[in-house]
Amino acid sequence: MGENKVKRIFHIKRSHLLGVALCIFDMVISNMSYFLMLLFRYDFVFSNIPNEQYRAWYLFFGIYCAIIAVTFVLFKLYRSIWKFASYIEAYRCLLATLVSGLLHGILISVIFNPMPISYYVGGPLVQLGFVLGIRFSYRFVLLLKTKLKSDSSSLYNVMVIGAGCAGQLLIRDIHSSRDSKDKAVCIIDDNPNLWNKDIEGVPVVGGRNVILKMVKKYNVNKIYFAIPSISPEEKREILNVCNTTKCEISTLPSIYSIVSGKVQVSNLRKVSIEDLLGRPPIKINTEEVFNSLKDKVILVTGGGGSIGSELCRQIAQHEPKQLIILDIYENNAYDIRNELMENYPKLNLVVLIGSVRDSKRINSIFATYKPGYVYHAAAHKHVPLMEDSPSESIKNNVMGTYKTAYAAVHYGCKRFVLISTDKAVNPTNVMGASKRICEMIIQTFAEKVRTGKIEELKPIVSHKGEDFEELPIPGEKPTTQFVAVRFGNVLGSNGSVIPLFEKQIANGGPVTVTDKNIIRYFMTIPEAVSLVLTAGNYAKGGEIFVLDMGTPMKIDTLARNLIKLAGLEPDKDIKIQYTGLRPGEKLYEEKLMEAEGLQKTKNDLIHIGNPIDFDYKEFVSQLSVLMEKAHECDEHIREYVEEMVVTYHPEDKAYDKMVKRIKPSVK
Repeated sequence: MGENKVKRIFHIKRSHLLGVALCIFDMVISNMSYFLMLLFRYDFVFSNIPNEQYRAWYLFFGIYCAIIAVTFVLFKLYRSIWKFASYIEAYRCLLATLVSGLLHGILISVIFNPMPISYYVGGPLVQLGFVLGIRFSYRFVLLLKTKLKSDSSSLYNVMVIGAGCAGQLLIRDIHSSRDSKDKAVCIIDDNPNLWNKDIEGVPVVGGRNVILKMVKKYNVNKIYFAIPSISPEEKREILNVCNTTKCEISTLPSIYSIVSGKVQVSNLRKVSIEDLLGRPPIKINTEEVFNSLKDKVILVTGGGGSIGSELCRQIAQHEPKQLIILDIYENNAYDIRNELMENYPKLNLVVLIGSVRDSKRINSIFATYKPGYVYHAAAHKHVPLMEDSPSESIKNNVMGTYKTAYAAVHYGCKRFVLISTDKAVNPTNVMGASKRICEMIIQTFAEKVRTGKIEELKPIVSHKGEDFEELPIPGEKPTTQFVAVRFGNVLGSNGSVIPLFEKQIANGGPVTVTDKNIIRYFMTIPEAVSLVLTAGNYAKGGEIFVLDMGTPMKIDTLARNLIKLAGLEPDKDIKIQYTGLRPGEKLYEEKLMEAEGLQKTKNDLIHIGNPIDFDYKEFVSQLSVLMEKAHECDEHIREYVEEMVVTYHPEDKAYDKMVKRIKPSVK
């Protein structure tokens, strides 16, 4: 038997024993309360008590014990956590005492003998005093212990943000914790009606505008943010103020903390960069996604990457018939395989190593497993690296997408979802341009499926002499739905700026920022994947789904916030070094091209970009030439990409246009 299990069993037995002991105390003290009133009635002279009244009390003792046990259990007096006792527990004690007192008065008079009026009136009052006293004395002892503890110089002074239910419960937990070295010294709340008042003995000293002042006045070491229901924008504003201090900052995870009653110091977590985005999290209809994925055969390409692996995690939760993971990098594939096998032992999981550039490998996978859904996450995404190796970006992103889409439509796949990026909008780098071509491939396949002309799309070879096979077209008219999902930078993904900054901070700096004015849209990995899964449900064919990611954030602000979250001061403890824009980078990322418009979906944060028309026949011809140029590593491949993607403007041509065209508001 494990140590944790033994501890749990011991804790359960200990709590039961305490409940039994408290029940016995209640039974004895309740009977003694009525005996005290008999003594009071006869001037505390035992010999003055009439024999028939003493005999009635004595014989009723056992009956009243049973009444007390049943009544107090019904009113849940043995289920409360008395270190958190409040008016609710006092109210229950009052009701239980009134009911038991009423039964006592009626039954003892009917069964045995009438008693003095003072006995009927005073007995319940004395009983209530004892019942409340034993329970609330526990809280008093804890508060006294906290008071004695507060003189210790080893305590951490804590500022609590929020004077609501969560803040109150959090302060109680601080006071009642035996091992905590925290001491709540002040509360911040924007409600002026609460100022200069105390909650659990802790003063409410003002609103967010006095945070810095009170941190100095009370020598605050820690700040606990306890307003789980606040809007993301307000939370970001308050946390930004807190971040200017050197205090350790923690926050409650969600409103669920209040609902579940788990408002304790142990439930707090460190404030993360996600808390500072100032944007509500993406919400999806999980039941809708569940119904669409349950019992389906699903293929995730690039399934070992940051986005691909999260796709696999969320898909695994929705009980697919089979989940197939394809990745070229065996270490990533191995890691996600082990994780899913441990967390979902009943999952029908297949993990394959292979490249989306390999026609025979892709066709073999589709022929063997016949996936109904494909989430195409395999891609080269690192902008500067792809600028140095542009042909590799075309080979992997463009060629891989075409070959996977071609196999999908010919093997009867129901839905194909491309993972795209906001860098595909007015791209200034090869990576972004390659993803724009991928979007155009998806639109081309969707158009050919819609018009019943899929036979016009032929296998495209990457170089002369490559073998390919004519694939069968299932039925008379394929129905594969091809869509793309476009979103911004993903916090914590492989190659993203957050892990780089965190590593630089851990090493003592400097933190390298390309440009002081560079801005980006951000979202979390789970949000991005939720969007991808939801987009699949909205798919009809040919759509490019776009997330409303709110207001973009300056990378410089992001870096400074991360330094502050580490308890350090930017430019003093950790230097920020500006290195200049890297090849292919631009100051502003955009979600839509000027020619695109937006359509609404069921989710207010998910929109559909109206497709930009282009000549599909000419595009397919250009693709064949592009593949050849990529295979030959043609040094002029950028010029050819520029001919295919009219919105692509390499960095040397794009900077001035970009600054003039779009200057979104930033945080």
